Amino acid sequence: MRDSELSFDDEGRPVLITRAALAYEEQHRQRVRKYLTLMAFRIPALVLAAVAYNIWHNGLISLAIIVVSIPLPWMAVLIANDRPPRSAEEPRRYDAPRKIPLFPTAERPAIEQHQPGAPQPGSRDTRGETAG
Repeated sequence: MRDSELSFDDEGRPVLITRAALAYEEQHRQRVRKYLTLMAFRIPALVLAAVAYNIWHNGLISLAIIVVSIPLPWMAVLIANDRPPRSAEEPRRYDAPRKIPLFPTAERPAIEQHQPGAPQPGSRDTRGETAG
C-alpha cells in the first residue's frame, strides 16, 4: 500500500485530491446564491409583518418583524462582496504612493540649507555679477 500523501491509490492510479481553491466562477456563484437567499427573506418578512398585524392587531409585533428585516440587504451585500483571504503567495497589486508628511522632520527639512559662501545659480554676488 502506498502512502496517502503521494495521492495514488492501491493500483498506482493518481487520486484527484487537491487543496486548490475553488475557481473564481464557482466562488462567485456561491456568493450570489447566499445573496439571493438572504434577500429572499426580505419580502416574506414584510408580508409576515402585514399578516401578523391582521391577526393580532398589534403594531409592535409587525414593527419588530420589519426592524429585523432592515439589515438583511446590508448583510447580503457584505456576504456577496466577500472573497476568501489572500494566500501568502498571491501578489499584492496596489502600491500606495508614499505620503509626504504635513510637518517635515529632521530627515526631510522643509527648506534645504545651502553652504554659506557658495554662490547659488542665478543669484548675484556682492559685486553685481551673475554666478554661473
